[in-house]
Amino acid sequence: MKIKRLFLLTLLISSLFAFVGCNNKDGTTPDTNEDTTEDTDDATDDTTDDVADDTTDDANDEETDATTTASIVNKEEDFEKALGTDGTWIICALKDLSFNKDLVLEGDFKNNKDEIQRKIALYTQDEDRTVTNRFTLTAPKLTIKSPAASIQHGTFKGDLYVETKDFQLVDATVDGNIYFNSDDAKTGFKMDAESKVTGKQEVQK
Repeated sequence: MKIKRLFLLTLLISSLFAFVGCNNKDGTTPDTNEDTTEDTDDATDDTTDDVADDTTDDANDEETDATTTASIVNKEEDFEKALGTDGTWIICALKDLSFNKDLVLEGDFKNNKDEIQRKIALYTQDEDRTVTNRFTLTAPKLTIKSPAASIQHGTFKGDLYVETKDFQLVDATVDGNIYFNSDDAKTGFKMDAESKVTGKQEVQK
């Protein structure tokens, strides 16, 4: 019986050594769910991701500063309020919006990465961050005063007046003219290959 017990004890010790051999060298169990997705610095990817990222941040952090939250709106009055100095850094539309008065995007804001940014998001996206719907914002005039501002994945119908040196269009259309208040504003304007402007682009001092 003693020989049999000794044999079983030896077998148990051998099994324990075999289990330890399956772990990493530092003694930790390999993580089979490691996220291998890399973040990119591409402006389009960063700004598209912000809608999903910002929603997650708001849900998990009750102390998020008001200037880093998002406004997700489906009413004209809410959209107009979000554009102002008491609004939010990102304004997300849920449908076509139309105004019979001029609009102004103003105020300095920071995104959830603590970077100066302002964005008009005229689209919705699915869980894979694929654009599912694009919307049209209509107004006689939209003036851009916020730094690092952009319009993304939708259409602005009207004339755009740019007073900043770093305005962008990201996969967006301006169905109208763009007027810049200085040469620097025109030089600093950027639009990607998917964006277009149907009217003229000129400096109007």
